[in-house]
Amino acid sequence: MNTIISICKGIAIILMVMGHAEAPSLICNFIYIFHMPLFFITAGYFFSRKYLDDPWKFCEKRFKGLYIPFLKWSIFFLLLHNLWFEIGLLSEEYGNWTGGVTHPYTVNDFFHRLMLIFTSMHGYDEFMAGAFWFFRGLLVASIMFLVLYKLIDSKTKLSPVAGVMAVCLIALAFNAFRLGFGFKLPYIPNGGLREVWGIFFFGIGVVYRYYEERIGNRWWLTLICLGILGVGAWNHWCGMNNSGQLRDIATLPFTGVAGFILIKHISTLIDMAGGVVARTLTFIGNNTLYVFIFHIISFKAVSFLKVIWYGLDPGQIGCHMVIHYNNHEDLFWLLYTIVGTALPLIILWVWRSHVSPRLSIPLLTGKSR
Repeated sequence: MNTIISICKGIAIILMVMGHAEAPSLICNFIYIFHMPLFFITAGYFFSRKYLDDPWKFCEKRFKGLYIPFLKWSIFFLLLHNLWFEIGLLSEEYGNWTGGVTHPYTVNDFFHRLMLIFTSMHGYDEFMAGAFWFFRGLLVASIMFLVLYKLIDSKTKLSPVAGVMAVCLIALAFNAFRLGFGFKLPYIPNGGLREVWGIFFFGIGVVYRYYEERIGNRWWLTLICLGILGVGAWNHWCGMNNSGQLRDIATLPFTGVAGFILIKHISTLIDMAGGVVARTLTFIGNNTLYVFIFHIISFKAVSFLKVIWYGLDPGQIGCHMVIHYNNHEDLFWLLYTIVGTALPLIILWVWRSHVSPRLSIPLLTGKSR
């Protein structure tokens, strides 16, 4: 696998955890305007035209890599949802930063959510699996990209690159229509805004791969990208969230692409330098799946320490995603970031190195691609 892209993904997942750790506002603004587009771009980077001739192979690969892990781990968290309340990891009193709270599920709630998990990749435990929307987003975006690209390629005389760009323009136009007129895709949770953005950025990854050598790693371009992100962060431009604005059509493509180019350049320098930093980020990037799944529950270890440090009500361990008390003044967000990234991977390493070989069974999930 391309180690530079692995390092890109490693940096991106750390930034995601940092944002969820409620870092200072300007840092969060900076992160959110590009970190999720970066994941879709890196996914599109590995797309091959051979799948136009064998689309079912691509769909099978996507389902195995995205739907099956989503199903497995969503059911895992669903089964343990009520237990989290019993041991204090969730709380009906303390909620997230918007004031929302979660509650123990009734039998009816359980089976309703179970059906949503199977049928629409929705209904998972939002307070313990908050990043799981990405599985659905990438699955839908990548398959819809393939469908649109195949249609354009078979029905027009456009070049391969022009065909991909046409898909990107269709996605961009659709989201402009959706944001302008409030239209929502009825069968996709939250109306499909993120999924359509995903199509756009997946296509950008494909286009970038065509022009990668021409773009290169130019410092002046990297500085321009950093400037774009700085302006976006200062002016609170939006990322790939569910409450988008029409303004996003003019800003998000620039911040998403600028973020990828910036992180790709940084990743290239890290890869060239080699050493422990490159190896660590490559390992993180090749195992982003586990950080996606387990970073929120890993935060609880830091919340326990914060309760002790400030003498808080132990019930605040059940805050989502982190304890909000004094969160913009202290440096607990750094500890949340470190633990949220490292703890899932330490457990993964212990499992692979010591537990799994003795039991002669594989880890119960696929590789992150």
